[in-house]
Amino acid sequence: MTAATHSTLFPQVPETPDAVLDGLDPEQREVALALHGPVCVLAGAGTGKTRAITHRIAYGVRAGILQPATVLAVTFTNRAAGEMRGRLRQLGATGVQARTFHSAALRQLQYFWPKAVGGELPRLLERKVQLVAEAAARCELRLDRNELRDVTGEIEWAKVTQTVPADYPAAVAKTQRDAPRDPAVLAQIYSTYEQLKRDRSVIDFEDVLLLTVGILQDRHDIADHVRGQYQHFVVDEYQDVSPLQQRLLDLWVGDRDNLCVVGDASQTIYSFTGATPDHLLNFRTRHPGATVVKLVRDYRSTPQVVHLANGLLSQARGRAADHRLELVSQRDKGPEPVYAEYPDEPHEAEATARRVRDLIAAGVPAGEIAILYRVNSQSEVYEQALADAGVPYQLRGAERFFERAEVREAGTALRGAARAGRNDSLLDGAEDLAAQVRAVLSTKGWTTRPPAGSGAVRDRWESLAALVRLAEDFETAKPGATLTDLVRELDERAAAQHAPTVQGVTLASLHAAKGLEWDAVFLVGLTEGMMPIAYAKTEEQIEEERRLLYVGVTRARHHLSLSWSLARSPGGRASRRPTRFLKGLRPGSTAPGARGGTGAGGTGGGGGIDRGTGRSAGAAERRSEAVERRPRQPVRCRVCGRTLTDAGEMKLMRCEECPSDMDEALYGRLLDWRAGQAARLSQPDYCVFTEKTLMAIAEAVPSTEGELVVIAGVGNRKLTRFGADVLAICAGETVGEGPEEGAGES
Repeated sequence: MTAATHSTLFPQVPETPDAVLDGLDPEQREVALALHGPVCVLAGAGTGKTRAITHRIAYGVRAGILQPATVLAVTFTNRAAGEMRGRLRQLGATGVQARTFHSAALRQLQYFWPKAVGGELPRLLERKVQLVAEAAARCELRLDRNELRDVTGEIEWAKVTQTVPADYPAAVAKTQRDAPRDPAVLAQIYSTYEQLKRDRSVIDFEDVLLLTVGILQDRHDIADHVRGQYQHFVVDEYQDVSPLQQRLLDLWVGDRDNLCVVGDASQTIYSFTGATPDHLLNFRTRHPGATVVKLVRDYRSTPQVVHLANGLLSQARGRAADHRLELVSQRDKGPEPVYAEYPDEPHEAEATARRVRDLIAAGVPAGEIAILYRVNSQSEVYEQALADAGVPYQLRGAERFFERAEVREAGTALRGAARAGRNDSLLDGAEDLAAQVRAVLSTKGWTTRPPAGSGAVRDRWESLAALVRLAEDFETAKPGATLTDLVRELDERAAAQHAPTVQGVTLASLHAAKGLEWDAVFLVGLTEGMMPIAYAKTEEQIEEERRLLYVGVTRARHHLSLSWSLARSPGGRASRRPTRFLKGLRPGSTAPGARGGTGAGGTGGGGGIDRGTGRSAGAAERRSEAVERRPRQPVRCRVCGRTLTDAGEMKLMRCEECPSDMDEALYGRLLDWRAGQAARLSQPDYCVFTEKTLMAIAEAVPSTEGELVVIAGVGNRKLTRFGADVLAICAGETVGEGPEEGAGES
């Protein structure tokens, strides 16, 4: 999702080159017209940088100034490259190469390897973890899964910073890098890994860049060939280039100056992978005659969100902070950011899920809401809370849409139906395009109602449902379109990796959220030790954590919530403190170095701090959930007495490994009852009760409302709605049809 999210899904191709420039603001237009010489675009979050550079390329192509085949646009993710290709296609600029650094380098390496080296290019190692594990074993080390991931990351960092194994310990000391193992030991593993690759004639993704650099350095004829093909270069997210990528870019460009770079030093959050903003900050030094354009008009976020984002950077230090951009919101006023403090993580998650549910009820689509956290391990408690609240969600980081098996199968089925036309009996009675698509996809697992559960079956259904929605949108945009037209559109989108949105609240880490945006964003777990993360020790590392929070804040268009909890588990010691980055910004706090004051958290009055009291909810909901807000006692295993911290164990009120005294027959009856309720309510099973909650009920066998309501996952709302049925089942009675849809809702 980008600044152009709310434009039509199927815009008309501009009729003339000048029409390409329509709708650009003065600074974006300046970028689009700067087609010669070095150009540096300093673009703040939400300022339409992708719009500016794609219109620049498209205008140059449409005006005959740039030849499509001579333009190479590079970025850092397949998603971003796909989006760029999709936008260029919509602007009528086909034939331009928009790729990641690795993709562009791999194509060149495959083409020139026989000439430069001879024979076939060594096989590309898709996943290096197994080989790293073998290298560690040869060094008489056995690494667990997490250690393997960290060691693999260290090897990748060393390679993109062009550090050989022998120099790795010195490089770690120089950069004050927090290595996961003794640097000398890691250097030994790194060296052994490289030897194993040579022995087996395989290369990894970093080798793709290294080998391409080597060939272009050593073979001037091949370098001239590449420079003859590509005359104009555009680099997006330039603050994220590594030294190795910069070296490759230098070899591509040669002694020419037709280079346009776009970036924002305040969004440098990947230094652990070797990224550095130095190349962006030094661009004008390296290219004294460069055209520099600053984009600061923020079209994404409200003035309230932008005010907080600017406030975060106003306290930043270091070189990147010296070049920060002061954003100016172009949107109407919106609600103030909400600051919320809770006694513990489960309470924070449950309150967040309730607020998400309220937003959806107020008309905000689930797909326009995100919950963002610092590390992936924080997601579990939010997954559980959303499931308990009956809110659909999706985890960020799944495989790309058009690469999913069910999407490929659906495309094949639609293509076959398009060829058969009215000879396909599946299409009997399906008059319009959307109806035809629904008929075809019904053979692949799509139904009018989503399946129960949140596993692979639900994921498959969501993918097919996204295709159905795309067909409906396509037909609305192009009345009279045929199945063949839709198949062609899907093929073009697949080639560009321009995927439709799968509906559901997004759960993602702050790093994974980079480049995305939502109407409503919940930034959770904002405590010292998590933000900044505990292992951030140096000032440079602390400042990167501040930039990471800045990225999170600027993902929000309209609604923004920032929350933290004082303890990890119910009844735990309230030893946590909210992140230092919000000092002087959240109401009631004092800016670093200041005395007194109430902070500057807003544009005329802060949003206030919700200390777990649910201020945004109505009085009725506050009363009905008063029990859940009471200070909680430690949850202890009822078998061995150990204090529980895992959310799943807390639901069961016992350790996973402790023996269960669950009534299996009762559990089976509860499962059957839940399935019937879910079918009647047209909701997934987990929206009634999760399996962990049912297991806890089958173990406790409650006989009163008081015994039932204290079981984690029940609560007052579900007690009102389902309590009578559950207690009757526990008593061995037969229950009736149960509540109608919506019954018992406040």
